[in-house]
Amino acid sequence: MKKIILTLTIIGMSLSFASAQSNYNTGIGFRGGLSNGLTIKHFLDSETALEGLASFRWSGYHITGLYEKHAPAFDVLGFNWYYGVGGHIGFWDGDDNPWFDDNQSYTVVGVDGIIGLEYTFEEIPINLSVDWKPAFNLAGDTGFWGDDAGFSVRFVF
Repeated sequence: MKKIILTLTIIGMSLSFASAQSNYNTGIGFRGGLSNGLTIKHFLDSETALEGLASFRWSGYHITGLYEKHAPAFDVLGFNWYYGVGGHIGFWDGDDNPWFDDNQSYTVVGVDGIIGLEYTFEEIPINLSVDWKPAFNLAGDTGFWGDDAGFSVRFVF
């Protein structure tokens, strides 16, 4: 019984400590928009983070890696804006893509940018963010894709 109480106390204190920070160490959650999927963000220091996205669209998927810089926004604890760059690789079926009317499968490789705003709650270990992530495909179906905006909900610790 003492071990259970001690374990619950340590977990409670850890969650309180994580939610009281203006930044968090790692957040895992869901990103919704025209592409839906999973997001994981990990801070290297108080201003720099790496974010990974696994998103699904047009009966296919994209994997994206981003390097992001964060800065306080609105002089409000927990609010940050961020920007960054990265790259992606993606695979999709042309039948389910509204821009193509063919039976081909596509593989794309490209570069990404991101700009967004996030808020981390002090009371609960939740982070919300909204962003715009334009991309330029360098291989496969080459060209600019500017329609990827998203809303993320992450559990932070």
